[in-house]
Amino acid sequence: MTSVAVKHYPMRIGGADVDSERRMTIVDPGTGETVATVAQGGSAEVDSAVAAAKSTFDAGVWRLKTPQERATVMRQITAAANAVADELVELEMCANGATVRQATGFHIGYALTHFNYFADLAETYAWQRPAPISSFPALGQPVVHREPIGVVGAIAPWNFPLLLTLWKVGPALAAGNSVVVKPDEHTPLSILEFARIAEANGLPPGVLNVVPGDGPEAGARLASHPDVGKIAFTGSTAVGREIMRLASGTVKQVTLELGGKGPSIVLDDADLDMAADGMLYGCFVYSGQVCESGTRALVPADRHDAFVDRLVRRARTIQLGPTRDWDTDMGPVIDGRQQRRILEYIQGAVAEGAQIVLGGEALPQPGFWVSPTILTGVHNDMRIAREEVFGPVLVVIPYTDDDDAVAIANDSEYGLAASIWSGNNARALELAERIQAGSVWINDAHQINCQVPFGGYKQSGLGRELGPDALDAYTEVKTVHLDLSGGRDAKPYDILLSHAY
Repeated sequence: MTSVAVKHYPMRIGGADVDSERRMTIVDPGTGETVATVAQGGSAEVDSAVAAAKSTFDAGVWRLKTPQERATVMRQITAAANAVADELVELEMCANGATVRQATGFHIGYALTHFNYFADLAETYAWQRPAPISSFPALGQPVVHREPIGVVGAIAPWNFPLLLTLWKVGPALAAGNSVVVKPDEHTPLSILEFARIAEANGLPPGVLNVVPGDGPEAGARLASHPDVGKIAFTGSTAVGREIMRLASGTVKQVTLELGGKGPSIVLDDADLDMAADGMLYGCFVYSGQVCESGTRALVPADRHDAFVDRLVRRARTIQLGPTRDWDTDMGPVIDGRQQRRILEYIQGAVAEGAQIVLGGEALPQPGFWVSPTILTGVHNDMRIAREEVFGPVLVVIPYTDDDDAVAIANDSEYGLAASIWSGNNARALELAERIQAGSVWINDAHQINCQVPFGGYKQSGLGRELGPDALDAYTEVKTVHLDLSGGRDAKPYDILLSHAY
């Protein structure tokens, strides 16, 4: 598969291509070459997109379709996207540096499978639910309704551009909302193409709008817009706090999926070979640029050296190379700024007393590369152990017993995901109950399942995505009460009006 030629991509607003004098440049992280330009939107374009979305919602062109009709259209979109999956894979790879194996299996494969899951939810969701009949103060039947919110704003990250956008767009559309997407400025290509596919396969124009732009202007306007009833955001905790602040001006609903500093706990009864491979997979897949990566390896002190030897020996086999080569295991990081940031974290850790036992350097070649890095001599109060590096950096921290491992694991402002490696399921399950994280994987890592909720404790987020209740966050709850009392005399009006006519 060859790199796409330089091409220009307009925004998609109200079912039309919208260009701009301002342009963003898309650079392939693996080569440093420009692969595309994209029209850059700002506040005015966000306003236009929100107006288009609000118009379609008010007109009911999508909202008034039955859940079954919406599901049918969403499945048509999935089928059409699957037919050009290779093109979507290329659009992801050329913008974010994912390897072809990762982009095919996770970035696009997961995205389309999960979108189809949301179509299924549209048909099975409890849109109306009768509550118990009330007898006091008068006989009546309440029914709980779930209704679409209106205009949903989705602000997506660069690491899994289509997947994490569809985690928001999918349930929003299934519920009957209209949507405005602000993709990350590095990676808008796949969602722009998906929006065009969606409109060509039954989604009314203006229901899904895409405005590429930067966060401080386009993202901030979307988060604060008075006609947006819901914001769903994936990104850093620092930006998530700002999204909450901006959304509070109109008290709109917010879902946040934020950072992590995942602990991976090796118990003394673990299969060490499997644990070593699992930890490397948990940390280094996609160059460590996954929010729920296991970046802190917690290892029994008396097995520390032997386990580190295993980690280093196996990590040396990780193949870095061209992202379109199926033999490549790990690709570049997203850009030069992130590359410098990762190296600064490593250098800072060494200054605090950590030792580099593998990697710790940039590769002298075009693109933005950081070698797989393992650090020992790390304590949990070091910056490298507390802050999200978002790169291929694994720190090894010794612990004394299970209580100490739990204390270290939970000593973090984050609580997104964790893993436990053990040969004793009962022991691992008991330990999982004590870990403060939204997902705990036993003898595995990166187990993202669309049928179960995903999100974090503490400063790793607010709310949950995926799972059977995914549509809850994209609906308003309304209770409709039907009087069954039979007339005025059966009602408690005399509490206020005691005189007869």
